[in-house]
Order: sequence, then structure tokens, then C-alpha cells
Amino acid sequence: MSKDIRIKKGLNINLVGAAEQTTSKAVLSNAYSINLLDFHGITPKMLVKQGGEVKAGEALFYSKNNEDMLFVSPVSGELVEIERGARRKVLTLKILADKEQSSLEHKKIDVEKASAREIMALLLKSGCWPFIKQRPYDIIADPNDTPKAIFVSAYTTAPLAAEADYVLQGKEKELQVAITALGKLTPGKVHVSIGGSSNSPFEGLNGLVLHKVSGPHPAGLVGTQINKIDPINKGEKVWTLAPQDLVIIGELLMTGKFNAERTIALVGSSIKQPKYYKTKIGAETSTFLYASGVNDNKFRVINGDVLTGSKSSQDGFLGFYNNTVSAIPEGDDYDLFGWNKPIFNKISATRAMTFSWMMPSKKFDLNTNTNGEHRAFVLTGQYEKVFPLDIFPMQLLKACMYKDLDEMEQLGLYEVAPEDFSLTEFVCVSKQPHQQIIREGLDLLQKEIG
Repeated sequence: MSKDIRIKKGLNINLVGAAEQTTSKAVLSNAYSINLLDFHGITPKMLVKQGGEVKAGEALFYSKNNEDMLFVSPVSGELVEIERGARRKVLTLKILADKEQSSLEHKKIDVEKASAREIMALLLKSGCWPFIKQRPYDIIADPNDTPKAIFVSAYTTAPLAAEADYVLQGKEKELQVAITALGKLTPGKVHVSIGGSSNSPFEGLNGLVLHKVSGPHPAGLVGTQINKIDPINKGEKVWTLAPQDLVIIGELLMTGKFNAERTIALVGSSIKQPKYYKTKIGAETSTFLYASGVNDNKFRVINGDVLTGSKSSQDGFLGFYNNTVSAIPEGDDYDLFGWNKPIFNKISATRAMTFSWMMPSKKFDLNTNTNGEHRAFVLTGQYEKVFPLDIFPMQLLKACMYKDLDEMEQLGLYEVAPEDFSLTEFVCVSKQPHQQIIREGLDLLQKEIG
């Protein structure tokens, strides 16, 4: 039996360039890269030296704080480069893939009979544990903790993001195995949210509480759903996972092999034929970026959706957690006196000089231009209109900026992740980096309070 959640506050950003629901296989990548920035707060300890050979699913490094938490290679091949930064900090690892792939095999377990300890040990050893994120702090979950609940959002509302219902088609067995396994890791429930009118593969599965969600973005963010279903209080922890990561976990439990395959959505107005591609974690984005054709050379590649993704080069690599790659025009042109004339081709949360509110179904071709400069916060009341959590967004942002730990706690920092402030950042007339401010606040809170 499902439970309905209706979100009223928010803003849908309708953009040109949504992916057609057709899937092609990407060209095999010659090289794969693991970006250590994807694993926030992890200090790596290398297990393989440069020039070493690895199999798919074989450990490359482990976490300094937990030697059992392994991070593995998505393919078999040679570790050809270890890029380091200041103080020899490891930044990226590049693997030259073998033509004939080989995988490390783990002992298969029966999740119905296996204990929580056995399941956890396999997830840690196989490299699947990093898929499990924790709130508070939005970091990889600590296996020594016990979460009060586990949340999965299979409802997509972010602009042009990959549709979960489409990419999960035919994966019911893997999803069921993963849900059953995760249910043994918490004394609480496994909550899964789907669209109110969707035909989701999660319907009919056992061992979960199904929620049907409706409403504008950020209704599809797991943080919004946690806030409405089971909010986090001080001292409590919840774990979250992405739907496609459940498939990888389920396949591992069924076959004993780590399969890094992903179905990604290549989207954006700079792509001639936006569609879905099957590829692997860490693959070169060029192996599918140009297959669909690009409209011009003046565009930005974003690893992720346009609100929460990170800027990437055109010959970059797919991020560990990403299932969307966006390409939109580079906004390096400026509209003379653009602030002082009616605007019809841009999205705005206000009705001042803009008329996008009159065209709710229109799709816009936006670029990366911020249309303004960084300035002090201006009290407009716009954040509250698009922020559905029971939190005061402006006050929390300011508390993070002046590092008041007591206020950060009282105002609800434990509940949020940077992505929860992506929409307030989009509508911010002051052009403040909301997600960066929240990330720094979370890091400070974790460091001082733990």
C-alpha cells in the first residue's frame, strides 16, 4: 500500500533537450577515471601502484578511517596515472582498459538467509558500499552506524535528469534483491518514492514502504521526501541510495560480480539528438557525447543535471554517482540593459519584468550565464516560495556563513544536503553559492560535533 505525498512549493525548470526514450550502447571507452572528489571526506590509502594491473571490481584504495571500505576499479586494465595535488593528495586515478575484460568474483550469498553482518561485509569488500550515502553531513555512510531508515527516490523532477522509471525497466529482480538486503541493515523501513502517475518497477516489490509523490522540483529530491516522511533529529542517521545503484548492488548479490554499467541520459539544447546510452562509471564522456551530434563548439558539459552537476571538459569522464550528462550553451554574452526591459525567453520565480509565468508549458533554451553578479543577500522572500522543507533557508545559509554551530543545529542543518539548496541558488538574485555554503557548513558541523 502506498502513501501519497504532495509538494506544493517549488519550481519546475522546463528546458529544451530532454532525452528521447531510446537507448544506444556507447562506444567502448579506452580509459576510465575515478575522481576522488566524488567521495567527499574520504582520505584514500592506495592499494595499487601506478603501472599495476587490476580486474574489474578489484580494490584500488581504501578509506583511511575504515580499512574495510574498499573502492574498486570499474574495468580491468592498467592503472596508468595517479594524479596528485597539493601535499601529494590523490585527485584522480586513470585506468587503461583491457580489450578482453576480466572480473573479480565474490562468493554469492542468499540474501533471504544471510545476516546483516554478511551482507555488509560483502558490500564493503566488493566496492558497493560507497553507493550508500548518509544524512546528516551527506557523506558515505559509516558501516558502524545503524540508520533509523533507508530512503530511495525514484521520482525525477530535476531539469532533464534521467527518468528512473525508464532506466529501471526490466530490473525488478535486481531491485528486489537489493531492497531485501538493505532491509536487514536497518531496524526501520526502506522507503521508496515514485511519481504519482508513474508505472514504476518498484510497484509490486516486497520489503519496502512505497510513497507516491507529486509536485514541482524539488519534490524528487530525497531530502524533500525525508522531511515529509521521517525528519532527522539530532543524533539520528538515515541512509540514502540512487535507484541505479540499487541495480548494481542487486546484481552483485546475485552474481558475485561488480558491474559498473550505467544507463545515462545525454541531454541539453547543445545536443542534436538527446537520448540514453549504456556505458560504465568513469567512462570518457566523448564516447557518447559526439555520437548524438552537437549544435556548436561553444557549449559547457555538466557532469550531472544543470542544477547540481559539476563543470566538466568535453573530454572528461563520467562521475561515480552521475546518471545524467548535460550540454548547454556557454553563457559568455551579455544583454545590454537586460535588467530594464521585458523578458520572454528566461525563467524567473518572480513576475517582475519576466513573463515565463504566463507560459507554464514552454520549454526554454537557457545558457550558463548567471545574469548578474555576486552581491550581499537581498531579502526577497523567493527562497521560501521554492523551498518545501520546514526550514528557514535564508537564516540557515547565514548561520553557515558566520559559523554559528548552535544556530546551524537549531535551524535544521542535520536534515539537508547541498542539493536541497540548488533551487534557491537558481532563484537567488544575489548570486550567492548556496550549495557551497551548505557544504562548508556541514563540514564544519561534522568536524566540531561529529
